[in-house]
Amino acid sequence: MRYIDEFRESEYANGIIDKIHSISKKNVKLMEVCGTHTVAIFKSGIRELLPKTIKLISGPGCPVCVTPMADIDKAIVIARQKDVIFTTFGDMMRVPGSLGTLQKQKADEGLDIRIVYSPLDALKIARDNKDKKVAFFSAGFETTTPTIAATVFQAYMDSLKNFFILPVNKTVPPAIKALLDTPELGLNGFICPGHVSVLIGSNVYKFIAEKYKRPAVISGFEPVDILLSIYMLIKQIEEKDAKVEIEYKRAVTPEGNKKAMGIMRDVFEPCDADWRGIGVIPESGLKLAKKYKGFDAVEHFGINIPAVEDKTSCNCGDILRGLKEPPECKLFGKACTPENPVGPCMVSTEGSCAAYYRFAGKDN
Repeated sequence: MRYIDEFRESEYANGIIDKIHSISKKNVKLMEVCGTHTVAIFKSGIRELLPKTIKLISGPGCPVCVTPMADIDKAIVIARQKDVIFTTFGDMMRVPGSLGTLQKQKADEGLDIRIVYSPLDALKIARDNKDKKVAFFSAGFETTTPTIAATVFQAYMDSLKNFFILPVNKTVPPAIKALLDTPELGLNGFICPGHVSVLIGSNVYKFIAEKYKRPAVISGFEPVDILLSIYMLIKQIEEKDAKVEIEYKRAVTPEGNKKAMGIMRDVFEPCDADWRGIGVIPESGLKLAKKYKGFDAVEHFGINIPAVEDKTSCNCGDILRGLKEPPECKLFGKACTPENPVGPCMVSTEGSCAAYYRFAGKDN
């Protein structure tokens, strides 16, 4: 069988697929809320292996994709300041704002914008360039935020005066709640993120089952992990027994990583945040706590940029909310490709459009 023969545990995978087909009676919509899961699902051909009663929907699981235009504009304005070295993870370089992209600004204006692989790299640049102001584009979900928090804490302990961050970090549970409060989606269950859940644990998802009566399963990233998670979700649905389960037990616990979350909560505090294509989700963002406000690049440079309307005909907003699939966007595979992305979902390798384009085919 196509795809299955390529799995490392193809016989076991076949058994899970048979079980899914045998118990799946109702039409259901399951959403994966992780970009890595989205890529794995497309790459492994999992959609094609499931019964037609099961529809998998990709959610806003890519932090690059949900960064709004105004935050990209803030980054560009900060990078334009005198004697500034602006640092960022690589994917953020090509995300479009109303002022263009960081990549284009670097090329056209010669701005000192550097790609780093860790916030600690940015901290080192600040230590090595005391005559410059170094700003780091602090983006990501709970997976990367504790490391950023630890970096800010170290800068605080070292009394560094030339290191700053542009904080646009976001948290996953409030986004899931916002999706559940979108009735037109009609979601029946969630494949919860693996990497994020290593940090935050499974207990934070209890509201999904207790308040909304929807099942949730935290999945690993192997194709067999995802198939088993789907089976666990379908079993809950058929038995009308909504709960939060951990498939990814080799890495995720109910409590999560208390030490990592502790430093994150010390350095950051919740705030409302704008998600590209979705809008403002209450308490879904993170801002620097009062003790660390001196490291906020927006406040230091006095940046004040209002929300910017995305005037392109890109459908990333509907795709991020699961209301549309990539091929339903008229730009997909034509004006918008990984080489020339119009929207953020085509920029990141974990974006729904990029994954669909690469593994499902631009004409599917």
